[in-house]
Amino acid sequence: MKKLLLVLLFALTSFFSNAQKYYVYVAAESEDEVALVSFDGKEAKTEQRIPVGFIPKEIEGPHGITVDQNGQYWYLSMAHGTPYGYLYKYTTGTNELIGKTTLGLFPATLQQSKITGMLYIVNFNLHGDMVPSTVSIVDPTEMIELKRIETGVMPHGSRISSDGRWHYSLAMMSGELYEIDALTMKLNRTLNLDLAAGYITEKELAEIKAKEAKHEGHDGHENMYHSTVKPTWVIPHPTARKVYVAGNGSNELLEVDLEKWTVTNRFKTGKGPYNVEVSPNGKYMVSTYKSEGYTGIWDLESGSELVRIPNTRQVCHGIAITPDSKYAFVSVEGIGGEPGTVDVISLEELKKVDFTDIGKQAGGIAFWKMEE
Repeated sequence: MKKLLLVLLFALTSFFSNAQKYYVYVAAESEDEVALVSFDGKEAKTEQRIPVGFIPKEIEGPHGITVDQNGQYWYLSMAHGTPYGYLYKYTTGTNELIGKTTLGLFPATLQQSKITGMLYIVNFNLHGDMVPSTVSIVDPTEMIELKRIETGVMPHGSRISSDGRWHYSLAMMSGELYEIDALTMKLNRTLNLDLAAGYITEKELAEIKAKEAKHEGHDGHENMYHSTVKPTWVIPHPTARKVYVAGNGSNELLEVDLEKWTVTNRFKTGKGPYNVEVSPNGKYMVSTYKSEGYTGIWDLESGSELVRIPNTRQVCHGIAITPDSKYAFVSVEGIGGEPGTVDVISLEELKKVDFTDIGKQAGGIAFWKMEE
């Protein structure tokens, strides 16, 4: 009996000593803060709230965030500048600011290519004219912007393929998906999602483009084409030649086959899907339904929604999935003076397991590391 108890005690000790602890960085856009959040398998905890920005009397709006491929640095897009936004570079752990460079108007989401090491940041141009905007390419070592590539109107979501070769971004208002070659730093191809999804015909699109051209240089915003899909986020599949797009306006997730370069599947969702991520094992697709305050979890093999989980507060935003595909961290903006929140969802149990509050308007979120 004593021997059995010792064996059980050893097993329990081994289990708890091998438990993973996960860390994510989360931007609080209306607080000019970034939170470092941990989760030990049971409890989510806000470890640190890091002040960011240089203008004390103005909310500068930390929006997009990413951690580099080696986990040594994190990068933050600051949406509001004079007049342009900025990219900041911090060390992980010590969270020391060590670099800064100017970007375009209202820079949003960003990610690093693992084969070139360059950072790609979309310039959302939220408060500017309804004109095509750009993707900035930055050398993170020197913190120098190398190039801007013109895309569409209000580009927001952007992600890089798992091999680091292709950068994908979306223009929310013009409804387009863009593919940039990370090696040549050139736009490779463009897909009109409204056309591919059947919301508009080629003839109708041509007529709209002709009307836009006629009013170019004039106050002709009423003649500009406004996307039905209103795509806000794109995520490449970790192994298959596919990307998934959040159709914020059409209340669906779109699957785009990268070989055929067209929409090959559609998933009807809750109202206002905003962000979408695919688990590293390729099994789950997770999407926030921003207008409803729910997060949906989909089985990609069957194409079915497994569960729709209410978030702690309304207006959910971004998603970061752990490398072991066990948990999804969801940032929740909240409403008015409510604090922002990070919900932790178990992808194995299909339920929310804990949450922690951070600064107001929790938005951009990035996984940092997991440790035993």
